[in-house]
Amino acid sequence: MKGGFNVNVFAYEGAVYLPFAKQAQHPNAVHGRNVEEENHPLPRTWIAALMKEAGDKGLKLDWANCGLCVDERGAAEAIEGVRRGSPADFWNFAQNSINTLVIGTR
Repeated sequence: MKGGFNVNVFAYEGAVYLPFAKQAQHPNAVHGRNVEEENHPLPRTWIAALMKEAGDKGLKLDWANCGLCVDERGAAEAIEGVRRGSPADFWNFAQNSINTLVIGTR
């Protein structure tokens, strides 16, 4: 987005939890740190910040969670701005984008 591009994200499988609204910070018992000391970052916060930055610059970050994957994992509660999508969204994103990056899973 820094270069002035709109960004499309199609999240599938476990990635649908990245914008999950109920993420919570946690302590780290292994290192003996409480919640405040651990200050664990939350992906939902990063995604919300990216969406805000895009909006502030008049750009768009379109984040679509695979609806099938959301249902399978019980991850329906996403942050504002994340929408339920389908494999058709992935196809459309790829067809209408300058570049496409796919991070596959096994």
